[in-house]
Amino acid sequence: MYRARWLVPAVALSVVGAAAFAAEYEGKEAKEKEALAKDVKGAKVSLEKGLSASEAQGKPISAKFEIEEGKLQLSVYTVKAGSFYEVIVDHQTGKVAKTEPITGGDDLTAAKAQNEATAKSKASLRSAVDKALKAHQGYRAVSVIPSVEGGQSTAEVTLVKGNEWKTVKEKLD
Repeated sequence: MYRARWLVPAVALSVVGAAAFAAEYEGKEAKEKEALAKDVKGAKVSLEKGLSASEAQGKPISAKFEIEEGKLQLSVYTVKAGSFYEVIVDHQTGKVAKTEPITGGDDLTAAKAQNEATAKSKASLRSAVDKALKAHQGYRAVSVIPSVEGGQSTAEVTLVKGNEWKTVKEKLD
C-alpha cells in the first residue's frame, strides 16, 4: 500500500517531464525549420542546379539543403563506379566546393538504399523535383530523397514557401 501512494505521483511527474521535453524539442525543430526556410530562400543556387552541378562527380542519388555548423549547405550524394560520395555544392556560385567519399555509418547505409532506388528508376531526381515544383508554384525544393515502396521507385520532395512546408511524392518510373 505504501508503494502505491508514491507510484501515481511518480508516474504523473514522468508524464509531465516527457511532455515538457517533447514541447521543447518541437520548439527547437520549428526554429531550425524556420532558419532553413530563410536560408534556402536566400540561396542563389536551387536544388535542381545543385543536382546538375554534382553530375561531374557521379550520378546524383539524393540532395538536400541543410544547416551544418550554423551555415547553409547544399549536399548531394552521388555514386560513381560503385563508390559513394558526398558532394558539397556552393549555394551561391553553383560550383562543386568539396567532394568526400562516403565510407561508413548511417551515411553509407542511406547512400546504398538511395542508390538501389535510383537504379530501378527511369526518371531522374531532377525531373522529379521539376515535376513537384511545376505542381506547386512559388515553392523552392529543399530536398529530394528516393526510396522503393511496393516495388516502385519514388522520390520524396520537400518544398518550402515562406514558412509553409510540403512533402510530395513523385514516381521515378
